[in-house]
Amino acid sequence: MRVFILALSVLGILVSANFAKAGPSTANRDLLASVDPAAFAQEATQETEDQIGLDKGKRRDVQRWLTGLGFDTKVSGRFDESTRAIIIRWQAVRGYPKTGFLNTAQYQAVQTESVSAAHASFSSSDKSDDDRPARRRGGGSAHHHRSGGGPGGLIGGVVGGLFGRR
Repeated sequence: MRVFILALSVLGILVSANFAKAGPSTANRDLLASVDPAAFAQEATQETEDQIGLDKGKRRDVQRWLTGLGFDTKVSGRFDESTRAIIIRWQAVRGYPKTGFLNTAQYQAVQTESVSAAHASFSSSDKSDDDRPARRRGGGSAHHHRSGGGPGGLIGGVVGGLFGRR
């Protein structure tokens, strides 16, 4: 009977391991599907960028968003020559006219894309050390196990339980 239970436990672990490996989808999403196609034809200029009302803080936000999307730029709050080059690269990849300036639609698009990418990254990443409960160290009557986590630890626990290991 114990062998039967062990066999079912191992089978369950092996079947569930395939689900664990599957993880979140890595398929590319069309982040710009909701953007009006006419927005891609509108050229951005210094004037359209001035209409957005980008103060130093909002310019820093844009620089952070671009960096978060893989377009590394120095976060200074100033749109200097290197930041303009990064904006041109972002526009080229996204199909916008390459001007180095932003208009309202592009500003909203980079913001939305950055938020979506950050959310996807957060939901697919492991918990950080800050999210984990603190471990107790030292004495006390805490019970410590030698087995590790994961399927190996689970199998060890099942086998130990079946054969009376404590």
